[in-house]
Order: sequence, then C-alpha cells, then structure tokens
Amino acid sequence: MLILVASSGAFAFSLGDSYTIKREQLPEEARQMLDEYFPKAKIGMIKIDRHLLKKTDYDVRLVNGTTIEFNNSGKWTSVNCKTREVPGGLIPRVIRNYVKKNFDGLKIVKILKKSGGHEVGLSDGVELKFNILGQFKGVKMED
Repeated sequence: MLILVASSGAFAFSLGDSYTIKREQLPEEARQMLDEYFPKAKIGMIKIDRHLLKKTDYDVRLVNGTTIEFNNSGKWTSVNCKTREVPGGLIPRVIRNYVKKNFDGLKIVKILKKSGGHEVGLSDGVELKFNILGQFKGVKMED
C-alpha cells in the first residue's frame, strides 16, 4: 500500500513540471504580441509550466526585467514591466483614461487580466481593480 501511494505521488509530481523553451516554441499569438509590443526587447528566458489540473502556461522574462505570462493558447494574462510603463495598446482605453484622469503623473507598470476584469499596478505601488467593462471597482487590498 505504501509503495502504491509513494509511486502515485511521484507520478502526480512529474506532471506538474516546468522547463525552458526557445522563442520559436511559443504559440503564434504570443510571438506576435512580443513582436508588436516589445519589438526591441531581448528574451532572457521562457519557462513553460505544465500543471496537473490546469493547462500549460508560459512565463517569458525579458532581459530588462519585464515578465509576461501567456496561457496555453498564447493569449497574454499578465504583464509586469517593474518600473517601465506597460505598452498603452495592452491597456483598455477606458482604464488608461481613468488612470490619467485620477492618477495624473503615475504610470501603469503592471496589468493582469482576470475573468472578472483587470488589475493594474501603478508606479507608486497602488493596485487598482476594474470590471470587465473597465469600470473602476476599487483598490486591491493585500491578500
């Protein structure tokens, strides 16, 4: 019985692995996004994560420190530019306008797409939540 439990645990662990890949192995949509919004950036590492109960996702780290996560079909799910501004084309216009009007002088340095909307991080560390229509829903509190 103990052998069965130990071997099934090892099997489950082996399905939740991660490893690095080359740019050409990313889904086409992910490569296009990188070409469009980060055309001059050099890729430092691409890590692929395979999860037991969740589909594969891709973590791309650029040499400048920016990290971009893609889902299994190549759609971006988060962009974290650290101190640099997230490319405007990745941020819904209504959210860009809200931040410009209410947080003038601050940059959006992080954006996360969720099923219920977006979360954006500002250059001063504040994180804002927006619904799927881009309407402001509040400041994100620490988890």
